[in-house]
Amino acid sequence: MLAKRIIACLDVRDGQVVKGINFESLRSAGDPATLARRYNEEGIDELVILDVTATIEKRLAMAATVRAVARELFIPLCVGGGIRDSDDAAAVVDAGADKVSLNTAALADPDLISRLAGQYGSQAVIIAIDAKREGDRYGVYVRSGTTASGRDAVEWAKEAESRGAGEILLTSIDRDGTKSGFDCEMTAAVSAAVSIPVIASGGAGSFDDFVAVFTAGRADAALAASIFHYSEHGVADLKAHLRDRSISVRI
Repeated sequence: MLAKRIIACLDVRDGQVVKGINFESLRSAGDPATLARRYNEEGIDELVILDVTATIEKRLAMAATVRAVARELFIPLCVGGGIRDSDDAAAVVDAGADKVSLNTAALADPDLISRLAGQYGSQAVIIAIDAKREGDRYGVYVRSGTTASGRDAVEWAKEAESRGAGEILLTSIDRDGTKSGFDCEMTAAVSAAVSIPVIASGGAGSFDDFVAVFTAGRADAALAASIFHYSEHGVADLKAHLRDRSISVRI
């Protein structure tokens, strides 16, 4: 079994890390470079920076923030938020990103996935899917979770893979920031539909939430923010907990 990855997410607004609940009520959580340095030392496997207001405010994630964070890291860095075209993607890659995350722009122009995969390789193209439960389906939302796209999360994940995406970053808007656990049912549904890795996001509150999403949720990686930012749980302790339950993780 491939080792599961633990990923920390820095939601950035105006150069500061913020965190909210259900994509709302944002509060400050610190300086991006400072947190990145801490995570790198603690043994996080990857880091994601998301400019949580970039799409709404029609601006690119700040290159200065990406450069500052990249200087602190010896692990893969993914950047998303406001990446609308190839030029925007090139800007964050030039600033130090190893991967780019697409959300709203990919839905508006699915061919962008193929163009970037052709330019940088599929491993560098992550499709972020922000989804809410809608009866017996999972609806995809855009513009920082404010607008329904009309797309189904499972079907969109399959299309994204067919167009060259290398990973799916699947966030449960319903669980975001609640610490009530990942949406394992939604994660399992998407994981079963694609062959590329699925990163589960939204709702991490305890070590056992990670156990659940790696087993019942069939996730390849799990992303969290709040429980790491506020030093509620250590990365090394989390990995030890997972190993004790026969879940392979990176050392």
